[in-house]
This record gives sequence, structure tokens and C-alpha cells, in this order.
Amino acid sequence: MLERHTIPIGEVYSGMYDGPHATPNPSESGPIFLGIKNVGESGQLDFSDVRHISEEEYSRWVRRIEPKYGDIVFSYEATLNRYAMIPKGFRGCLGRRMALIRPDESKACGRFLYYYFYGHEWRNVIAQNTLVGSTVDRIPIAKFPDFPVNIPSLPTQRKIAAILSAYDDLIENNLRRIRILADMVQNLYREWFVKLRFPGSETCHFVDSPIGRIPEGWTVTPIVGIGELTVGGDWGAGESSGPDSVQAACLRGVDLHNLQTTGEGEPVVRWVSKSSLAKRCVLPTDVVVEGSGECGRSLHGYRGLEDSLGYTVIYSNFCKRLRFGKPAIAQYVAQVLNEMVETGAIRQYRTGTAIPNLNVTALVEKHLLLLPPEELLAQFDELAGLAEGFRLRGHNRSLRRTRDLLLPRLISGELDVSELDIAVPEEAGA
Repeated sequence: MLERHTIPIGEVYSGMYDGPHATPNPSESGPIFLGIKNVGESGQLDFSDVRHISEEEYSRWVRRIEPKYGDIVFSYEATLNRYAMIPKGFRGCLGRRMALIRPDESKACGRFLYYYFYGHEWRNVIAQNTLVGSTVDRIPIAKFPDFPVNIPSLPTQRKIAAILSAYDDLIENNLRRIRILADMVQNLYREWFVKLRFPGSETCHFVDSPIGRIPEGWTVTPIVGIGELTVGGDWGAGESSGPDSVQAACLRGVDLHNLQTTGEGEPVVRWVSKSSLAKRCVLPTDVVVEGSGECGRSLHGYRGLEDSLGYTVIYSNFCKRLRFGKPAIAQYVAQVLNEMVETGAIRQYRTGTAIPNLNVTALVEKHLLLLPPEELLAQFDELAGLAEGFRLRGHNRSLRRTRDLLLPRLISGELDVSELDIAVPEEAGA
């Protein structure tokens, strides 16, 4: 069995600091005010929705501590057990209910500690020290330095960190590639169907239409003229187990890599009855539209979607489904709607202030859609399909599952790597 020793965590870091107990004035740009919402359950930092600090105020907010590369930030109140490492190039300050430790690399490997926080032993320590309040739970920061950690020798820590980091680096690299591919699809859409620089456009004649001059052979139609709208309905009898199904309501961006997740990158899954599953299943000819909140974002039923995720995709009551005759039309309409979100054109169909809602019925009946010829849509669908990164998503899913199996066994010492000849990158401990 791997030799380990238990010490107070305060012995392996050079400092611990909590964030301010106030919130800065809003700023449109500037350094980041790092809050709990920016730290995912699986340790990834999410900067899609951030609060900024003005450059003029920044020095005041980092008077106590300025987060730097290699620091481990964590939540100590409200939503507990959120941990992340500060990446290179980060510039910002700790938000409310956030703290950080600065590992002493001569005593413990910082990246090992980061992974250790996701192990069962540390989670038990947090559970035993959680103070349950009437409004929020918290851990006592003053006692944090005394929390015990059970760790192997420093060389072994670095080997474990190197193994797990290799998986995370591959996952992040694949995510970057998926984002690039998604941008390629969006740029292709804009080039062909917004700027009208499509194959053959040089010799194309333009004619008048209700929305202005359009290429000859293209048509203008309300969305409802080419699709069927489904506006909700009952879930059916819920089940505690059953077909694994991910809600399209979890979608947080244009592409699938932004699906909301629980834990280590797995989509939010809801078990539903088989009858409800049949009614809610998203097909390649479908487009699912968010109907409330960040409304208007759309997801189409990619061919290969279920294979790449490993889940059946269903749409929830917060979404509306449009069903078309062909997958190529669904691909195109999804891009149209997402472009409307990007440009703000979707706002004319939104209602409400506190929680915006999308009047999908008005959208599909009133919005005039520029519909290209079937051959051009098929051409776009083929190119977009090649760029949707199904293989990369499937690969990431396998990587996450393997890492999730390895992490508790490595952290607990069940798998002893102390004698293995593992090359430890220079930054594996940072």
C-alpha cells in the first residue's frame, strides 16, 4: 500500500486569503471579479458570464491578494466544493464567498492538491466541518488551516498530477478544436446566407422580395410555412431510473460543448417514462429553441448527436420544438435563429423583464425567412456536418469517464504509482 501521511493543510501552502465582502460597481470591461458562478462543478472556469472591475478600482480590490497562476480558488459559503486553478494570463480578484490558497511547491504539488479536493477523503472533511445555516451553508475559514490532508510523498504527488493533467489537457484541447469548428460553421453561414457570397453568387441575378433584393430562385417564407411547431406538454410519469436523456434546456450556447453539466462534464440527465421519451425525443429534422431565460438560443438535432453524447436528447417545457421535413433545413434554421440572438434581432419577439420569454408562436408566424434552394442547403449541411466534431465529443466523453475512474483510486492510494517511471512535465506541479 502506498505510504501516506496526514498533516494539516495549512502546512502545505504559503498563504490563504478570502475575498471581499462586497461587490464592485458594474463595469463593461476590465479585470474579472471571480465569483462562484464562474467555477464549474468539475473544476473548469467559465468566463461566459462575468462581472468586471474598472481599471480605476482594481488596485483596491486586490489590496489583500491578487490571484496568480497556480493558486487554487474555492468556495467557502453557499455553494460548497467548487475548486479551480488560476490559469496563465488571468487578471482579476476574488469574488464574494471565494477564497484561495497559494500552494508551497516545496511541500506539496499544487495540482495534486487541486485533484485531492475532488477525492472522497477531502469531501468527507468538508462535510464534517460544514456549518448549516438558516439561509446558506458554510465552512469556517478560520479553521480551514487545520483541516487534515492525507497525502503521499512529493514525487508521487507529482506523478499523480501528471497522469490526471494529461487527461484534462486532452479534454481542453478537444474543446478548443470543437469551438473552432463551431466558429467555422457560423462563419460559413454568414458568408453564404448573410453576405450572400455563396457558390455561384458571381453570376446570380437578384430580384425584389418583401425583405429586399434576394438571389433569383430563393424564396421568402414565414418559418411556420416550412415547419411544425410543438409548444410544450407534460413530461409524463417521471421515473427514478430509465432511459438516460439529456435536456436540451441545459443548452447554454450555440454548440453542444456548452451543455450544462453535472460533475465531471456529464450532461444534466433526467429519467422520464418511455412514452414521454418518445414524445420529447429530438430528431435530426428538429430545432429546439430556448423559450425562457437566455431565450432564442437554438440547437438542432445533429445526425450522430445521440452517438456522440451517449444520451438521448429530449426537449423540456422551457423549450419549443420546430420539426422540418429535412435535416438540412433544420441545420439552416438553427443557424438563422442563433444569428438573430447574436445580432439582437430576436428581441422583438421577447416579452418580460425579470425572466425574459420568447414568443415562439409570433416568431414562426411573423418572421420572414430567406430560404435558399434545396441544393445549396444540402451543400451547407454537408460542410457543417463535417465540422460538428462528433468524434471529438465522443473522445472527450471517454476521456472524462476514464479520468473519473482513475481520480479517486489515485488520490486515495488504491493505485500505487510511486514506483512507475512517469515523466513529470515541468508544470505538472504548478
